[in-house]
Amino acid sequence: QVQVVESGGGLVQAGGSLRLSCAASGRTFSSYLAGWFRQAPGKEREFVAVISGNGATTYYANSVKGRFTISRDNAKNTVYLQMNSLKPEDTAVYYCAAGPYRSNMYRETGYDYWGQGTQVTVSS
Repeated sequence: QVQVVESGGGLVQAGGSLRLSCAASGRTFSSYLAGWFRQAPGKEREFVAVISGNGATTYYANSVKGRFTISRDNAKNTVYLQMNSLKPEDTAVYYCAAGPYRSNMYRETGYDYWGQGTQVTVSS
């Protein structure tokens, strides 16, 4: 079905920026919701951002609102997460997820397809 692969993680100093990419396979991707989640060691995976299939609607966790921007280019089957003004507490493995629309889009259970994650480390 849909394969999802994240890239773009790395080490950055506090206040810096990174752009994560999520490359997806499948002709149905453009109809799918796409979200970003993150998980720090020893902590629960948490919602970061979501974007509708056509890119018209986005929603962000309060912790990243105003700093992160989710976008997508369906012609390239790619979703992005632009992360600015990074803080040490943003350090986590970031995961891209996709799936048909569901109302529980802010939870892990709202998505069918997941990437393997990309590490983001923000130093203080």
